[in-house]
Amino acid sequence: MKVMIDTNIFISTVLFPNSVPAKAVHAACEKHELILCDHIINECYNTMKIKFPQHIPELDELLATIDYETVTAPRVPAEMIADPKDAPILNAAILHGVDVIISGDKHFLDLEMEYPRPMKAADFLEMYGE
Repeated sequence: MKVMIDTNIFISTVLFPNSVPAKAVHAACEKHELILCDHIINECYNTMKIKFPQHIPELDELLATIDYETVTAPRVPAEMIADPKDAPILNAAILHGVDVIISGDKHFLDLEMEYPRPMKAADFLEMYGE
């Protein structure tokens, strides 16, 4: 199964390495095919630089130690999601056949889509993780 993980889940994983989001990231990497778009990676670094610059080395380490495929996010508008900043992520997920997007973002969680299916980290773990 192809899984994409949203920025907020990566930030939580770095800040709280024993958290549910961290467990979901590791489960996705170990049991599924992880797909990340360049937009997510850039957003992670931009957020860390502004809010948590002392944790950039942990983000570097996380991204260096997990197995994932990087894809380019199309920058075209998407009318399916309320927040235009999330459109590139959703576009990339659709374009690359992602089955599940793990996110804590209400804009993703409010989507009523079968593919890619938005899920909270805890729901992903319950269904596909542990």
